[in-house]
Amino acid sequence: MGCCSARCTLILLCCVQLITALERQVFDFLGYQWAPIMINFFHIIVVILGLFGAIQYRSHYVIMYLLWTLLWLGWNAFVCCLYLDLGGLSKDSDILSLGVSSHRSWWKDNGPGCVSEGLPSTGWHNRPNPELTTVLSCWLEYQYIEILHCAVQLLISLLGFVYACYVVSTFSDADESFNFTGEFHHPSKPSQLLF
Repeated sequence: MGCCSARCTLILLCCVQLITALERQVFDFLGYQWAPIMINFFHIIVVILGLFGAIQYRSHYVIMYLLWTLLWLGWNAFVCCLYLDLGGLSKDSDILSLGVSSHRSWWKDNGPGCVSEGLPSTGWHNRPNPELTTVLSCWLEYQYIEILHCAVQLLISLLGFVYACYVVSTFSDADESFNFTGEFHHPSKPSQLLF
């Protein structure tokens, strides 16, 4: 296989997916968003298995990667709809933190160019839920950063899905023409000619 084959492209896409998923995992950990943390963790494992399958010519691992990619596309579409407040979803809900905590996206308070106030007045500790900082404005709102993360994942996953489908079809073609004794044969020839 050449350097620019579908298999090499799938390997490259899996590596890019790993890098972007790890980056996304870090920021979800910073925001204590438990549902994305768990799903990102499974995504990282499946992408590693898909990468292994592409490198080792194991079609079963690539098929598992294909099936997970469909779920991953659905998850990212759901997160986009959540942050855009589409379909009755709200970005202010506790869905992503699984209702365990009231934490939100890390980007809400720490986005690029966010200007925030320091500690509120001296009576801040008497309030039931004191916030230590208040964000006044940002260059880019946090929901658009989260949607951008999802859009990158959707794009890479769609490309990975297409290349993985092609790689699985080439792996299965190679499996059918190889008889495990080291000889290639054509399916139209009788098997007794091989001995």
